[in-house]
Amino acid sequence: MDPGAGQDDREPSTQELKQEQAKRESEEQRRLAESELEDEAKQHERRREKAAYLKKKLAERERAEREAESGD
Repeated sequence: MDPGAGQDDREPSTQELKQEQAKRESEEQRRLAESELEDEAKQHERRREKAAYLKKKLAERERAEREAESGD
């Protein structure tokens, strides 16, 4: 059986990806606040920073897509 059978093959929209990164950033911020060990806290901080970076890049991509659509 195909492991991907029945799944939606469409690519997620930039907006959906951006929302997912915002969710991850928020979740890692919560985990960071709850961390008891320094190493654990550092790991959650790095993950939060990565999610924030990706969210920013997706916002830039979204803006570029809108500009390309309006330029047609």
